[in-house]
Amino acid sequence: MKHYHAWLRKILVLPILLLTACAVGPDYIRPPVDVAEKFRMEPMEGESVANLRWWELLQDETLQQLIRQALQENKNLKQAVATVEEFEARLNSARMGFIPNMSADANAPAFGTLGGFLRPGFATPFNYYGQTSLNWELDIWGRIRRSNEAARADLLAQEENRHAVILTLVSAVAQSYFDLLQLDMQREIAQRALNSWEESVAIAQAQLQGGIIPRLDFDQFHAERANAAARIAELERQMRQKENELSVLLGRNPASVARGQTLIEQLMPPEVPAGLPSELLQRRPDIVRSEHMLAAATAKIGVAKAARFPKISITGFLGVASPALSNLLLSGSEFGAGGLGLAVPLLNAQSLGFEQRAAEAQARQALAQYEQTILVAFQEVEDALVAVRTANDQRKAQQEQVDALRSALQVADLRYHGGITSYVDVLLAKRNLFDAEFALMATHRLHLVSIVQLYKALGGGWTQL
Repeated sequence: MKHYHAWLRKILVLPILLLTACAVGPDYIRPPVDVAEKFRMEPMEGESVANLRWWELLQDETLQQLIRQALQENKNLKQAVATVEEFEARLNSARMGFIPNMSADANAPAFGTLGGFLRPGFATPFNYYGQTSLNWELDIWGRIRRSNEAARADLLAQEENRHAVILTLVSAVAQSYFDLLQLDMQREIAQRALNSWEESVAIAQAQLQGGIIPRLDFDQFHAERANAAARIAELERQMRQKENELSVLLGRNPASVARGQTLIEQLMPPEVPAGLPSELLQRRPDIVRSEHMLAAATAKIGVAKAARFPKISITGFLGVASPALSNLLLSGSEFGAGGLGLAVPLLNAQSLGFEQRAAEAQARQALAQYEQTILVAFQEVEDALVAVRTANDQRKAQQEQVDALRSALQVADLRYHGGITSYVDVLLAKRNLFDAEFALMATHRLHLVSIVQLYKALGGGWTQL
């Protein structure tokens, strides 16, 4: 009995020793990254705009409702969530590698037998039996542990992918919404232009009949009216297509989209500091995802390397067997065996070596992808910063241009009614004003979208969702 308890203690201590043993293959260490102290186009210091929650940045209540609907119904996001659930199951499956594998089977010669009890005490196809088999791989080389490391890193990578989908979805809905508001404002401008040109055509028609202006001047007014009508048709097409695009983001069939505040009423923070470049490494989901993929690829090197070593396992089986069903549970029908199993790769050893080399190459690919993702992230932040600054300056300059052209149109109209100048001057003033108003609305939209793109490039918002 004492020997039995000593043997049992050794068996119970064995898993602890195996879990604390070193696993073959490299341990993951975050690679060094060259990070600047501040962004090249950083206009100011302060807390990063990425720390704002998306509903604090995007304050239009209608836009907020659209984003919430997208977060509930968007199909790409649902796919990302289901992928996370898949990899959770894969991780749980990998964890089962630490547990002994046990199976049971039974046999009943229902169609008769052709022989007797070939080996007394053991099951054969010619008798009734039931048995339980046990196989427990001893993780000496760390294959199972490395498999769990890889599965956990893959799960974390998919979780970060879900965060990236959320961030992309929020910014995509906001950008499409701002596009719609721009088209609304431009259509309003085009409608005013059409109404103005229709009045001008009516005046020119009367002047042509009275011989005051030549046919050429009348044709010019008529062409401007047709140009305004064509713009309205084009804007109508773009508006409907944009609504269809936004409807897909919302996870519904194409339909009209509600609007809240106008483009020029949208509230955005007057200052948009980017924060520190080093924060990107922890905040941007795509960077964190790439790092988890690198960690998974590193762990898979250990899995491939451990496969080249002998696989040792505890094996055994226990059961009862008898040529007659009535004697199956009687004393003397028991059988069993136990011991150590050893599996050594022989003819496939070279193939396993190539598998390890492939795993090492995949890890180098993952490292290059990680470094490339960081470079692209820095580029996107810098591009967004310069876009925010220049778009704001451009918008202010174009607003001054529009104000000046409105004044010029009033002067031209007064001079025309005073008989000082021809209506051609009014025509040119109108054309310049409408073109400038169109450009101003496009810049308004560019400024708003640039802030959203900076918010996305900094990896903001998803942590509060």
